[in-house]
Amino acid sequence: MYSWKDFEPQKGQYDFSILKQDYEYLKKYNKKIFVQLQDVTFNPANKAIPDYLFTDEYEGGATLQYNDEGKPEGWVAKRWVKKVRERFALLLQALGKEFDGKIEGLNLQETAIGISSKSSPEYSQQGYLNGLKENMLALKKSFRLSTTMIYANFIPGEWLPWDDKGYLRSIYQYGEEIGVGLGAPDLMVTTKAQLNHALTLMHEGHYTVPIGIAVQDGNYIGKTGAEADYKEYDDKGKIKHQNIVPLLHGFAKDFLRVKYMFWANQKPYFEEDLMPCLSGD
Repeated sequence: MYSWKDFEPQKGQYDFSILKQDYEYLKKYNKKIFVQLQDVTFNPANKAIPDYLFTDEYEGGATLQYNDEGKPEGWVAKRWVKKVRERFALLLQALGKEFDGKIEGLNLQETAIGISSKSSPEYSQQGYLNGLKENMLALKKSFRLSTTMIYANFIPGEWLPWDDKGYLRSIYQYGEEIGVGLGAPDLMVTTKAQLNHALTLMHEGHYTVPIGIAVQDGNYIGKTGAEADYKEYDDKGKIKHQNIVPLLHGFAKDFLRVKYMFWANQKPYFEEDLMPCLSGD
């Protein structure tokens, strides 16, 4: 995972040294790298975009996002602002020029954000949806050889299946149309929110683009970092907890028909649950 500001410390000045270092390191071991480009954070103390964007020229560049209790939980780039998208597209072009065909792939961060017109007056649901699609197209134009993907999990303003405005469905349709893969964070096989959104669209669709799913921190025990009763940073592993890695893998492979699974390196589950399952492959 790399943030936008990691790659563009100054306006128009790109620095891909940390990605180059990781790419060369993995290449020595015959491994490939899949990049997640972050323009969103989940901690109010952290910002993912360059400082120059936090100006009036870019309508502030980013805004706080809030959880269901109304508390700030991080920052999101103003994907619905044209000038912000233009700068993001230039970054993608520079990345593609240097890394297309070298890296395995690049995915854009999740579509779910805690935002409304009250916290960002220039925001609109349709403007946000259009902005996501423009970012997808800019990604595809920049990476013709490496896999491209967007994490499309939820869209503000609808809640499937009861309040279906076609927002999320249109992202999946557009990805298939232009050749951008479709993925999501949080492989939650028993939680209605995930099942009714990204997982349903993955299962019911017939795609030529690659599908991907991420097993995030907490997913190893059926939780997400967004759940109020889950203390992610206090989770040291339950004694004799059930290993659900085979269930997660089978669900993703057979029900979702994924090409990519991204396993978070969360202790102790990665070492105790995942690695023994992969040792025979």
